Amino acid sequence: LAQGIHGSFPDPSAMMLRKSIRELKYVTSQMDQCAPLLDAVVYAFQDPRVVDAVARITRLKEVEPDEKLYAGGVSLMAPGHYLHPHIDNSHDMERHRYRILNLLYYASPGWNLEDGGNLELWPNGTRAEPHTIHSRFNRLLVIATNRNSWHSVSKVLASRNRTCVSNYYFSMVSPERDDYFHVTSFRGRPEEPVRDLLLRADALLRSLVRRIAPAGVTRTKHYYRKTD
Repeated sequence: LAQGIHGSFPDPSAMMLRKSIRELKYVTSQMDQCAPLLDAVVYAFQDPRVVDAVARITRLKEVEPDEKLYAGGVSLMAPGHYLHPHIDNSHDMERHRYRILNLLYYASPGWNLEDGGNLELWPNGTRAEPHTIHSRFNRLLVIATNRNSWHSVSKVLASRNRTCVSNYYFSMVSPERDDYFHVTSFRGRPEEPVRDLLLRADALLRSLVRRIAPAGVTRTKHYYRKTD
């Protein structure tokens, strides 16, 4: 099954390229345009039994999946691709529920630690050293998403693609007990002070825009637009 998931990934030409100072990767949430197996796997993580099991393990309340796959679906990182340190947007598309968990299933056979493309956690902030978690084939990671859950993906050093299936879980209950909101905010790595300044300014500007226009100025394209 795991090998089949990898083989079902769409060609990069059929995906959306996210290319900026923040990130470089291919993504898609349009599961109706993907192989049936990939569609089934993405939504298997939204099965009530799976959601309930994750909720019990994490001890979080009122955990809900996201059928719209806002910022979820599948991603493909080609050689040289990266994702700089960031915290995810705190809410769902409608800004009704808190984003509380990120589920990442890695689907690249024979992926080695030395290949790059590994998840990095920054529990002590982005000026400290990160903890690296190997994006090993057939591994599922569940990570918290809150105001302090800084994470990134190291640059892909291999000469092949790294593939991943992702889901977010949401809740009406704040994971930190008080109400808060923030946009997806990026930082530079410790050795990138100039990039860090630019990304801080970028996050501040987008935060100011959301204060004026809570729904945002432009609607994201990274969600499942179902067709009848």
